[in-house]
Amino acid sequence: MSNKKEKLYWRRLDNSAKIFPISAGKKYSTVFRLSAVLKEEIKPKILKAAVNKALKQYEYFRVKLKNGFFWNYLEYNPKEIMIEEEKEYPCKYIEPKENNSYLFKVTYFDKKINIDIFHSLTDGNSGVMFFREIIYNYIELTHKEEFQEELRIKRKFDISTEDSYIKNYNKKAKGNNSSRKAYKLGGRKIKLGAISAIHEIIDLDQLKQEAKKYEATITQYLTAVLIYAIYQANYLKYKGKKPIKVCIPVNLKKYFPSNTISNFFSYITVEAEMKKNNLDTFHKILDFVKKDFTKRLTPEEIQKTMSGNVKLGTNPFIKLIPLVVKKPIVRLSYLEIRKYTTTTFSNIGRIGIIGKYQKYIEDFLMLIAPEPVEKIKCSACSFENHIVFTFTSILDDCAIEKEFYEFLKEKNINVKIESNGVLDVISTKTK
Repeated sequence: MSNKKEKLYWRRLDNSAKIFPISAGKKYSTVFRLSAVLKEEIKPKILKAAVNKALKQYEYFRVKLKNGFFWNYLEYNPKEIMIEEEKEYPCKYIEPKENNSYLFKVTYFDKKINIDIFHSLTDGNSGVMFFREIIYNYIELTHKEEFQEELRIKRKFDISTEDSYIKNYNKKAKGNNSSRKAYKLGGRKIKLGAISAIHEIIDLDQLKQEAKKYEATITQYLTAVLIYAIYQANYLKYKGKKPIKVCIPVNLKKYFPSNTISNFFSYITVEAEMKKNNLDTFHKILDFVKKDFTKRLTPEEIQKTMSGNVKLGTNPFIKLIPLVVKKPIVRLSYLEIRKYTTTTFSNIGRIGIIGKYQKYIEDFLMLIAPEPVEKIKCSACSFENHIVFTFTSILDDCAIEKEFYEFLKEKNINVKIESNGVLDVISTKTK
């Protein structure tokens, strides 16, 4: 390895990424998955070549995690990338020793390609960029005659690894975190550490038309349906009293100039006080969600949340605590913070694909790891005329998923169900 490589591939973790390796483990993996369902069976050797080619473009991902005295850091990883058939449940903790120390893991099954990414490496939006390059490479290498010109051209990317949090945060901005703990979903957990994944494949045009009736965005509408489903299928059953809180990740690149490949996201938390605000119907919930989004999704409020999180990572007292002492403190803090959210819903939006590649792709999926406190997590992404809303869950029933599905059916929206088979599939019929 040249000296140039050694200099290029040592870097600090961004402000968000610092926390993940300290708090992560088998129960809190902090891993998300992106999947592409193609129209042909996957060829492993070509997939490996596609990943290696993508790593030449996104060389910042060829790294491993190292322990520093105060914080973890990233270092160049010279080892071979591993490509395996999918055998485990999605979003499982990535054991470095079993993955040649890489912070992402590529697997395949039948016609599907998966990439599981540890959040210290990057966020969902930058993860999509890297994954999309893998898919482009795979299609080009599989169909060389059609993509001869593309194989000769190296795609160029304007990316960096700057810590955009430090660059954009306001030292004077005050945090706006809620002090009230959230409703915790009731129910027994699935045994043996299994994770259920249920994908609800929704007609995007029909969903847009329905959301438009209420002057709501897709994310607002789906957030309201999710809260309503939790209320009907879980909150009432277990006589909930605390607010249903939904954490919505926010892509900060929409608010601040940045081309970083590192993490650069924040969040808003929709706090639905079901009894206090008399939120007993869907229309009341949607009206509340729209108003709450409007209040929280302003540059000023986003700045407050983002800056509050940066202050934690730049706190002089925390910075000077050795990593070995810092780990148990941060883990306890992380466990406490999780109690302020019922669930997370991340919508990364449309995954744009160049026209001539689209005919080889059926769909894209996104999955987020559920946790002991947030027993269900939700995610969505869209491709062509589908939006796939995914529930990843450690609850041993799918009552919430069923309520969500049936609500959309009642609105005459076509929905198709697919799952990994851990729980009984709700229905395979479409409306």
